[in-house]
Amino acid sequence: MEYKIIGDNLPAVICRLQKGEELYCEAGSMSWMDDCMRMETEGGGIGKVFGRLLTGESLFRNRYVAEAEGEIAFASSFPGSIRALDISAGHSVIAQKSCFLAAEKTVDMAVYLQKKISGGFFGGEGFIMQKFSGSGKIFLEIDGSAVEYELMPGERKVVDTGYLVMMEESCSMDVQAVKGAKNIFLGGEGLFNTVITGPGKIILQTMPVQRTAMLLYDLMPHPSSN
Repeated sequence: MEYKIIGDNLPAVICRLQKGEELYCEAGSMSWMDDCMRMETEGGGIGKVFGRLLTGESLFRNRYVAEAEGEIAFASSFPGSIRALDISAGHSVIAQKSCFLAAEKTVDMAVYLQKKISGGFFGGEGFIMQKFSGSGKIFLEIDGSAVEYELMPGERKVVDTGYLVMMEESCSMDVQAVKGAKNIFLGGEGLFNTVITGPGKIILQTMPVQRTAMLLYDLMPHPSSN
């Protein structure tokens, strides 16, 4: 498979598949394709369908098989970036819900549950994330620009809610309470931050869609209550 990412802040990834090659994506994620692509909608077992329900993804996913050499494209659903990652043995990644765009058939996507209760309740990413393992490429969509860090063993990065896109499985996640009453009530950063500890790679995003939606909501005129 060959691919190219186009579009600057309104990106799409165009994948050129050889005959017999396959990609899968969430239902409705395909943007355009050559007519040599055969689509098959699948749900998998009850466990996989239930897992996708928990992560907020569609219950079914689409598999595209190239019956001849051709192109298929997947566009981001929000202004931002697309990143291609290589998954291999020992290099599984944990990603936030709803960032998955597409993957090669040799990549397995599964539900990942936070091991620490504090991280699930207060870390902003929730108990349920997604784990990608196996081998091959995955494409993730990032809200805004992507910022990548390679954390050394024991190195920590403090991240505000919603800014973490993905981390390698070798990283760990916890939460850290904001210290000081003035910082809590006047700082505008909330009560907790997410703390990622290395070793491993992490990707952050500069414009989380949830935060953008809240800012736009605050700017909208609201009907006065009686």
